Amino acid sequence: MEKKLSSENNQLSSEKILGLLPHRYPFALVDKVIENIPGERAVAVKNVTINEPQFQGHFPERPLMPGVLIVESMAQVGGIIVTQMPDLPKGLFVFAGINNVKFRKPVVPGDQLIISCELLSIKRQRFGKVKGEAHVEGKLVCSGELMFSLVD
Repeated sequence: MEKKLSSENNQLSSEKILGLLPHRYPFALVDKVIENIPGERAVAVKNVTINEPQFQGHFPERPLMPGVLIVESMAQVGGIIVTQMPDLPKGLFVFAGINNVKFRKPVVPGDQLIISCELLSIKRQRFGKVKGEAHVEGKLVCSGELMFSLVD
């Protein structure tokens, strides 16, 4: 049974996201959250623009968003889910692994990534796993499972 989202917790502005995640320019890769069930799932937007620093070298004649940054944007959406869980210790969660990540289509300036993540598991309040997907114009461009752990 799907939970009904209230208007208060359904969306998060960029200011609220900056309060939840430690990432800052040029590594803050989530512009806004459009669906949010704290501790369960989130859907977010990343607007890809030509003025981002990675496009100076990746690639000057054919700018493509690096796959690692697509995965990082999915991880940041996963981080938004986790940081809103009141029973988890506060601290820095970092990548512990990635599984079954597949890139299906290039992402280019002007695209809008719609990133959805769902929490799959939390173990010992230190380790977790999320399933992430990124879409552009309704087409899947990247998917995979991301593992994270709390750094002491």
